Amino acid sequence: MLQSNEILTALLSPRDPLPVEVVNGEGRSAIVLSCEHAGRAIPEKLRDLGVPPADMERHIALDVGAEEVSRLLSALLDAPLVLQRYSRLVVDCNRPFDAWDCFPVVSDGTRIPGNEGLGERDRLQRFEEIHQPFHRVLAGVLDRRSGTPTFLVSVHSFTPQLLGGATRPWHMGVLFNRDRRLADRFLAEFRARNPNIPAAPNEPYSVDDFSDYTIPVHGERRGLPHLLLEIRNDLIMGRDGQSRWADLVVEALAAAITEEM
Repeated sequence: MLQSNEILTALLSPRDPLPVEVVNGEGRSAIVLSCEHAGRAIPEKLRDLGVPPADMERHIALDVGAEEVSRLLSALLDAPLVLQRYSRLVVDCNRPFDAWDCFPVVSDGTRIPGNEGLGERDRLQRFEEIHQPFHRVLAGVLDRRSGTPTFLVSVHSFTPQLLGGATRPWHMGVLFNRDRRLADRFLAEFRARNPNIPAAPNEPYSVDDFSDYTIPVHGERRGLPHLLLEIRNDLIMGRDGQSRWADLVVEALAAAITEEM
């Protein structure tokens, strides 16, 4: 990988939004929330990446509804929330640098012309200016809580069906890799309260070291109880669905962490 001091000019200009937003940074909850795919911003220098406006509203550009649900969870729990403002098409802030889809050339059948032929210098620039600031801020929030009970919850959404793929019947997935403590407790509490809502472990994805960043780096390495939450995006496109799901998650999450504390 190139070194960051080899970058000659900045990608982000003063007219571009900052990559990170912290909501309720002094929140008193034991839970810290992150939302890696909250935004759809594109740096001015990259124009529109060649992606039509309609596609920038789709799940390929951001996790639809995840930001709104995250903000509601932050308010309901009194929990700090770290949000990423840039589109995952610019750089996916829940991927390691070498992951094939950290800078996707195609996403769910849609070409991303602005990522075709992207050199290592340009990839590193996006990583250093957008991806890493988000994770430094999240690390700082967690550092300040050292020595106190802390639970990391990463909030995402998924599409009901990928192009040419099977339908995804789950309404919610609870993801983990090596450490399933919090995921198992949360899922048990959720199912007990909502037996008719399809919810499953590690669906429609699972967490690993090659396709994920937040949980391996901030959860597993620190030894913090954690989970990655996936809510089906057609259920949280509107305010009513977002409020309903925030309430459902908060109830089960509060019960799950009480068992650990």
